[in-house]
Amino acid sequence: MMRIGHGYDVHRLVKDRRLILGGVEIDYELGLLGHSDADVLLHAICDAILGSLALGDLGKHFPDTDVAFAEIDSRKLLREVIKKMVAEGYLLSNLDATIICQKPKLAPYIAPMVERIAEDCRVEAGQINIKATTTEKLGLTGRGEGIAAHAVVVLLQQDKKRLAAKRAAIIS
Repeated sequence: MMRIGHGYDVHRLVKDRRLILGGVEIDYELGLLGHSDADVLLHAICDAILGSLALGDLGKHFPDTDVAFAEIDSRKLLREVIKKMVAEGYLLSNLDATIICQKPKLAPYIAPMVERIAEDCRVEAGQINIKATTTEKLGLTGRGEGIAAHAVVVLLQQDKKRLAAKRAAIIS
């Protein structure tokens, strides 16, 4: 069985915060405001995976009212979502995501994002595609007020033998 999920997230840009996208710190004078590190890309990916499994969204599993998740590295959240995915009997087939922002230019950061996301998802880098685009100065992202991200995932149900091997690798 195959499942498809879509995720979306947006956060406001503010001063005195680091900008983290795809688990990579971006050199920029503004950062994203949020309860966690506000990594919109990883949040969209988590929502896509959870949605494909009919498990709700990131806020259901890691509520922003819980102090345990204050300032948490979103890579930790992604790794927990991957564990949930494997527990449900699925593995990530592929991921396609788009970051939407006018500034900063993200091209130099895309390859490191792909590497980190592939590592956290326990897949090959060739299964991950990350793109960045602008909105031609339209809307909140175009005015530089925030950054948004969309993600689409395809998950494949696994046979018990392959899944047991993957589960052991992820848990260790």
